[in-house]
Amino acid sequence: MKYIILIFLHLCLYTGFVENLCAQTAQKANLANEYFNNGEYEKAGQLYVTLFNENNKNVFYFGRYVQCLIEVNDLEAAEKTVKDELKRNPDQLNLYVSLGNIYERGGQQEKADKEYRKSIEKLTPDQNMISQIAGSFGQLNKIDLAIETYLKGEEITKISNLYTYNLADLYRRKGDVPNMIKYNLKFLNKDIHNINRVQTDLQRYLQPEDFTELQTQLYELVQKHPSDPTYPEMLQWTFITMKAYTKALRQAKAMYLQFGENGRRVFEVAGIAYDDEDYDNAIDGFSYISENQPKNSSFYIEARRGLLNARKAKVTKRFEYTTEDLTKLKNEYLDFFNLMGKNTQTAALMMEYSEFEALYLNDLPTAITTLEELISFGSLGKEMIAQAKLNLGDYYLMNGDRWEASLFFSQVDKDFKEGNLGEYARYKNAKLSYYAGDFEWAQEQFKILKGATSKLISNDAIDMSVLIMDNLGLDTTEATLQMFSKADLLIFQNKFTEAILLLDSIKIIYPNHSLEDDVIYLKAQIYKKQKKADLCISLFENLLEKFPEEIKADDALFELAELYEEVRKNPEKAKELYEKLYTDYSGSTYAVEAKKRYRRLRGESL
Repeated sequence: MKYIILIFLHLCLYTGFVENLCAQTAQKANLANEYFNNGEYEKAGQLYVTLFNENNKNVFYFGRYVQCLIEVNDLEAAEKTVKDELKRNPDQLNLYVSLGNIYERGGQQEKADKEYRKSIEKLTPDQNMISQIAGSFGQLNKIDLAIETYLKGEEITKISNLYTYNLADLYRRKGDVPNMIKYNLKFLNKDIHNINRVQTDLQRYLQPEDFTELQTQLYELVQKHPSDPTYPEMLQWTFITMKAYTKALRQAKAMYLQFGENGRRVFEVAGIAYDDEDYDNAIDGFSYISENQPKNSSFYIEARRGLLNARKAKVTKRFEYTTEDLTKLKNEYLDFFNLMGKNTQTAALMMEYSEFEALYLNDLPTAITTLEELISFGSLGKEMIAQAKLNLGDYYLMNGDRWEASLFFSQVDKDFKEGNLGEYARYKNAKLSYYAGDFEWAQEQFKILKGATSKLISNDAIDMSVLIMDNLGLDTTEATLQMFSKADLLIFQNKFTEAILLLDSIKIIYPNHSLEDDVIYLKAQIYKKQKKADLCISLFENLLEKFPEEIKADDALFELAELYEEVRKNPEKAKELYEKLYTDYSGSTYAVEAKKRYRRLRGESL
């Protein structure tokens, strides 16, 4: 028993000793690295040589020690140190690289080249040593020698594509684009799971003009490996990256037919085109799936939904759409419901259809009936039902039924005390109070909603709070703000003529009122809804000229830039306005989006 206890005590003492030694080594290494990084090479060198001797001749510490000698220009000591170590360890081929570096730093290029060559000539199939030598050359920016090392490494190990990723990176550093692409594609050929890494690197480092070379190499590989989907997929990716959606769709359709796919690829390209507002190609892609996939397939309903959304966007984003355009689109919705029915599977499309009826056809009864039918399904998710109720509240308010609207908003507020839906419901109820002229109550709610988790709701609440605070009590009757809020409600209800009369009355009865900038902005919103682009642009420009410091200035500037880009088709003017927004209004919620659009108009990759 005593013997066992003694062994245990010795083990404890030994363990403590080892732990203490490791801690001391780590502390010493950290200090050495700190000195090295700060350029205090003499102090660092003293520690590294100690660490080298105390840690089984660790290669890293030796390399750092030699580097310290080189940095303090003690090349003679560095040369002697490396040569002595070479005698002890002639198989450490990276020592030849170190010696070559010493000679080169001393101006002895011929001797340096000789040592560099030795490190490559003496290579064995040891993969770790090959990587060390190539890495050392890479650190010294000897790119050609690093490439030669890896190529010889693949030759002597007899393992093809062993160092493809390393070679791709070295060719990138060298500026050899064709070989960089070649070895990235070899790396992809090594394992299809590398595709995301390859795409990320190519997108990061290739210039737009380099994609022609990439596509040329991919076409060759497609012909060489016709049954491998990897290269056609990469080709499709290049088209998407270049926003050539017509070609991307053509490629996706070809793969759909060649490899018997389920339509996912075509669906995804159509979705990307839709997000990029290329509605013609989105329609083409979604139509292709709708026409070539059975009704019970994975993507059929979503493709039909995407098709209708793309057609709706194509129509409604234009400023010159007609009643005939809207009627045609409505019939397409109805054809879909006749084919697929109104049920839980088509609920999302029912939601979008009700919005189309309410906002574009002004058919509020149909919009309300559609959503009430959706809610009656019962088996839908709570979030979808809540969104339907929020929309219903809007439509009832548009129809003049404030109390029914409040009922639906309050139901969502009760069901979602936490999260965006509940906050949005509370915001809408606060807006109801504002419309009704109960400004003090509305102001209290908007103050609370300033801290909303949703930045959009928070910013809207701040805007409303500032509007009321700046104008509440400026006259004893609050008549101006009441007229303004009533006009705001009339616009929400699409009663534009009455709204304009009220807004014009404010300007006549209360000239130079603090609401003047808000009146201009609200009138611009009316003309925007009426697709009167010239009047809208004129008002935004007037607001920016007269009230550049007011809270609506950044909103007006962003919307003005959009109009120049999308309606006037004047990208140069739009670019100028986006740049002004993110520079002059850097704190605006639109600043990030404005910068992104500015870069897109400049042709920069995002």
